[in-house]
Amino acid sequence: MEAIELDSTYSDAYFNKAMAHLRLNQLDEAISDLSLAIKYQTNYEEAYFQRSLCYLDNGEYYKAREDANWMTKNAPENWKSHFSKGLVDEKQKNFPEAIIAFQKAFELNPSNSDLLVNQATIHYYQKNYTESEKILTQAEQLNPAEPNLHNLRSMILFDQKEFAKALESVEKAITLAPQQAYFYNNKGLYLLFLNQHEEGLELINQSIRMDSKNPFALRNKGIYYVIKGDKISALQYLDQLSRDYPDMDLVQEYLEKARAL
Repeated sequence: MEAIELDSTYSDAYFNKAMAHLRLNQLDEAISDLSLAIKYQTNYEEAYFQRSLCYLDNGEYYKAREDANWMTKNAPENWKSHFSKGLVDEKQKNFPEAIIAFQKAFELNPSNSDLLVNQATIHYYQKNYTESEKILTQAEQLNPAEPNLHNLRSMILFDQKEFAKALESVEKAITLAPQQAYFYNNKGLYLLFLNQHEEGLELINQSIRMDSKNPFALRNKGIYYVIKGDKISALQYLDQLSRDYPDMDLVQEYLEKARAL
């Protein structure tokens, strides 16, 4: 019994250390400590969940799926098991499976509006805006202060070329969660399309300072330079993105425009 208690103490210590690394965005260090937490407590569900998220952020989708599969097998009653599986399926574009996983997660945790936003996001990726908005309305009834739903709604409105409404929606998201870099990036993009170019660039740069790894912010800088007629700067951003993220919205379109300058 004492050995078990000691192992639990070690596992919690490594888990807490991993969370500290995550707050500093030190993914590799967090993964290492989460692995040690699991070593000392092999059924540590939260450690598996957090490690799966870390692997996703690191682009290690196979390892993320291994952890998600462990959770769905060993902790099917835990909503995070299905949530983590849904995130992996989303990253790997297994959209029907992702929707099923997010639905299961919501059934187990029906007060979590963000799980509805996850479902709506999959429909958004598939350009099924009507279904996406339907689910967002349900999420809003559950929690009108959910920032991600306002951000996703802004993305739908942008795709529908409702730029002013998109701006209004993302501003709600920023008010609710001012720490989210990608909200500022989206607002910057919308301002570019509302011909407020310098204000847009300022927000895009702000989002990059908050999260330097966001490829969408680099895309938006490329779009800015296309608008400004700066071919060299535009190609500097868009050419590499077209190789690294060939399916990213607007990249190919604005790369062609940059080449035509």
